[in-house]
Amino acid sequence: MQRITVPPETTPPTQGHLRLGDPPDRPDAITVNSRHLSRAGQPWFPVMGEFHYARYPAAEWREELLKVRAGGVTIVAAYVFWNLHEERRGLFDWSGDRDLRRFVTTCAELGLDVVVRIGPWAHGESRNGGFPDWLLAAGCVPRTDDPRYLDLVRPFFAQIGARLRGLTREHGGPVVAVQLENELHDQPGHLLTLKRMARQAGIDAPLWTATGWGHAQLPPDEVIPLFGGYPEAAWDTAHDGWPAQSRAHYFFGPGRDDDSIGADLRTGAASGGDESHLARYPFATCELGGGMYTAYHRRPVVAAADVAALALVKLGSGSVWQGYYMYHGASQKIGELSTLQESHATGYPNDCPVITYDFQAPLGEYGQFRDSYRHLRLQHLWLACDGPDLATMTLTMPPGAPTDPADRAALRWAVRSDGRSGFLFVNNHQPVETLPDHDGVRFAVELDGRSLVVPREPVTVPAGACFAWPLARRVGDCVLLTATAQPVCVIDAGEPVHVFTQTAGIPVELAFDAATVAGVEGPATVTTCGGDVVVSGLRPGPECLLRVTAPGGTARVLVLDHGSALTATRGRLWGADRLVLSDRPAVIDGDHLVVYGNGGAAPGQGDRAPVVSGGKAGGDRAPAGDRVLVFPAPAFATGTHGVFGVLPLPSRAGEPPAVAVETVKQAGPARPPVIDPASGRASAPVDADFDAAAVYRLTIPPDAFTGDDEVLLRLDWTGDVGRAYIGGRLVADQFWHGPPWEIGLRRFREEVLAHGLELRLLPLREDAPVYLSPRFRPPAYPGGAVLELRSATLVPLPRTVITAAAG
Repeated sequence: MQRITVPPETTPPTQGHLRLGDPPDRPDAITVNSRHLSRAGQPWFPVMGEFHYARYPAAEWREELLKVRAGGVTIVAAYVFWNLHEERRGLFDWSGDRDLRRFVTTCAELGLDVVVRIGPWAHGESRNGGFPDWLLAAGCVPRTDDPRYLDLVRPFFAQIGARLRGLTREHGGPVVAVQLENELHDQPGHLLTLKRMARQAGIDAPLWTATGWGHAQLPPDEVIPLFGGYPEAAWDTAHDGWPAQSRAHYFFGPGRDDDSIGADLRTGAASGGDESHLARYPFATCELGGGMYTAYHRRPVVAAADVAALALVKLGSGSVWQGYYMYHGASQKIGELSTLQESHATGYPNDCPVITYDFQAPLGEYGQFRDSYRHLRLQHLWLACDGPDLATMTLTMPPGAPTDPADRAALRWAVRSDGRSGFLFVNNHQPVETLPDHDGVRFAVELDGRSLVVPREPVTVPAGACFAWPLARRVGDCVLLTATAQPVCVIDAGEPVHVFTQTAGIPVELAFDAATVAGVEGPATVTTCGGDVVVSGLRPGPECLLRVTAPGGTARVLVLDHGSALTATRGRLWGADRLVLSDRPAVIDGDHLVVYGNGGAAPGQGDRAPVVSGGKAGGDRAPAGDRVLVFPAPAFATGTHGVFGVLPLPSRAGEPPAVAVETVKQAGPARPPVIDPASGRASAPVDADFDAAAVYRLTIPPDAFTGDDEVLLRLDWTGDVGRAYIGGRLVADQFWHGPPWEIGLRRFREEVLAHGLELRLLPLREDAPVYLSPRFRPPAYPGGAVLELRSATLVPLPRTVITAAAG
């Protein structure tokens, strides 16, 4: 039995000490105390995702922001890269893809808040961290209060302020926060100077933030320190193993800092380890790894389960602001004067691709839906309902909780509670090293004078499981004491419908306080045990709906299998609050339901791991790809599946047209390794090296394009580095790391039809000093190197739009 005692009372948060927030008399005021944020007088739990507007086509912003919103993100964060807007001194460019005002306005139109990360130094794997080259030659000391440097920053801030005029909170706009600098760990006075300068330029917000990792010295009470954590680290060395610091993010605990982030750029070691001063601030994050980029010397692969488990552990550990970097991938620009990626050539320890900044993010470089999108969306659906309560809850760790990040034997769990109710968190997943099954597990939680035991009978927590179970939570007017199911959301369907999902294949058991329940109806076994009404024998799925009555009213409980829950989208649709289950990614846009793909896994979701299922409650039965399930059912539904209405989707189209691939030139000898003397790490090939590349000409047929839908070119290959050119212009590149290389063709349609696409691929040497995931390492290197282009196929991503009129 795993036991824990939750303190009976939570110490009230400290208030009024932070120089942050809206004026208190504002009706929808955003305020912040030492524990959480509030909005309009109620606790507020933001979910933030990074999306770099200037690295994505402006014509597609609205569509992509709808996807971001459908994923449960409520705030969009974006760097304002200085070198993208003032590459030549005094010549600012805010047009096209660089139109910050248009981007922020589009966010506002879709109900999304915005955090502008104004730098001036940003990093983001940008050349000079985002500084223009001319600034570094200007004879100043950047990132300090050197007057010569500040004189250069003022015009940049003035330009940002002009773009944001009328869009700040003061004028009803969406900008809720401003981040100063990035990874500046030893200049608190400079951060204050930047804050003052930003306000003078018209840049203002109720919340000001700064990255706190590396034990950063920040100006007390002036900014909220934001933290991060990644499943992997492309900035680590090429050692053959998992980065040590990443391990800590899969253990519950109060620690916030990760001094490995940015460590490759710090000149000295992080100072101190005491986090006691952080008790003055809420536990907030801005860089939970939505994936990871590939450096030339280190090319990790991040699975969806790695992202989901890390995010859940942060929730269990006390996070009240989930921020993901990146949430949406993008493409680096090529400037007028140079490429704009981080590289050895500009003194950085990591060589990055010239173009791709896909980051293996939940939404990819071309808007692909990744499996991590579904897993995070499931957490965000829950936070949209229970996040305000969770924000007020504090962490309680069980006795004997593991403290050694090498510990793989102990079960990792914790409780967050306000002293009356709470959530029990369990994580049995980490990357690289599989954790063991835990048999015979039961939890005993002493909470508010009750001893809550869950489940009634011991269960196995399998490897890979991560979940949160409710403790003494309200379901309508009833009290749900325990449940072996994770909350998903509450649908307003006349009476509340509380949606849960089965977790880790564990049989679902709901235990209600008998004093609050008059009856339970539905496909279940209901027994009274002591003072509890226990509901068991459930078969989770779209038909598993219970009605729970109480003296004060009635609520319903819908228990989904995990596979179905991972397909869930929620929103206002056709005049009602609805839950949509769709194997194909679905996005709500007003009274339109937009469904992507031809059925089956969407492009980019090839990393799907089998969902844990089984046990007496049955396995996963996700919706078929040729239909969408909607609850409550709309009047125009063509049928029913359980309690859901069925809306048919077009059947899978025929095979897409073939790509003609012509081998123009065979590869020359593999390039010998080149080591950067400053970092000691392998350097990426330069332009001249591609003269020895294998060259292929790819012809894309005109009928590959239908309307303005996306079409992906998927390349299955093995090698070192690949580049794609259209009409002699570099449009995409990849450091090979295992998964197929996908290139979105929609934005290049006219060019690619006119010129075709040229592919240049370099072979990978067996002795290349680079890290590759063991899952993808080539089994053989004929002649000491390997290069193989196995296939080039087109993957259409059509959009089906469902409206009430169409129904």
